[in-house]
Amino acid sequence: MYESLLQLDNVHINFSAHGMQIVNIVLAFIMFGVALGLKLEVFKKVLHSPKSIFVGLLSQLVALPFLTFVIVVVCKNIISPMVAMGMLLVASCPGGNISNFMTQFSKGNAELSVSLTAVTTTLSPLTTPFNFAFWGGLYVNIANSMAQTALHPLHIDIWQMLETVFILLGIPLVLGICCTKFLPTFSQKMQKPMQYLSIFFFFVLVAVSFGNNFSIFIKYIPYIFVIVLLHNLVALATGYGLASLFKLPIANRRTLTIETGIQNSGLGLALLFNPTIFPQGTAIGGMLLVTAWWAIWHIVSGLTIATYWSKKEIKTI
Repeated sequence: MYESLLQLDNVHINFSAHGMQIVNIVLAFIMFGVALGLKLEVFKKVLHSPKSIFVGLLSQLVALPFLTFVIVVVCKNIISPMVAMGMLLVASCPGGNISNFMTQFSKGNAELSVSLTAVTTTLSPLTTPFNFAFWGGLYVNIANSMAQTALHPLHIDIWQMLETVFILLGIPLVLGICCTKFLPTFSQKMQKPMQYLSIFFFFVLVAVSFGNNFSIFIKYIPYIFVIVLLHNLVALATGYGLASLFKLPIANRRTLTIETGIQNSGLGLALLFNPTIFPQGTAIGGMLLVTAWWAIWHIVSGLTIATYWSKKEIKTI
């Protein structure tokens, strides 16, 4: 398995500048649709449930990246370097917007879910570059100290990554919130269609990402499937475990489970295809396949657990 993944690491992904533009536009469109459902009052309500918000942020922004780092270090002889970096990139991304629908479907706390998505997305221009640079750099250093042959670290311009995240998430988020504030009737009418369009365009984003690399996907998906499955289970368990440890209500435990297990891997794809961050010709096959498959798998796992919980009544603790 390790040898096969090493081969994947050295694969050069075929992706054009036109394809990169499509990914960026689709991601910005999705974030604008998310923001149409947000009001400034959402951020004020965060103060009404500080404990749940704190645990949610701890789970997504601290615990998941840390546990992912532990996994890739412990499994350094199983997981190849670029696959490990892909896992760290996904763990550094904010929560995905589809988590709000899944939380509501699972009888979780929808208001808490929206609040967490809003806060983690707002913070992502800072948290995503920091977490990826910190844990990714630490992984490379430790891997080098334990290996006979040194790994070649990715020299990433963190400021460029921060700028990219701000443009792709921050600007659409601000525009969407302003639209909701000053054009409430239009925003209300567009909110539901934008949700469906966002899901459709999300799959377009994944399809474009695979594009001319479908043969690579077919060849390596058996290995990546297992890795993403286990990584996603860790993410889901992290949310539920921390929520249980802090004795949050059952509805909030469900919310944090889904919020931590649903990552905005679309942002990860956009970052990977940005030539100023990952120059053309860089061998990032392992990172791409992990991130792209996460974009598909977390929807499957999220809907599965949401469906299970939707059939179970919430009992008072």
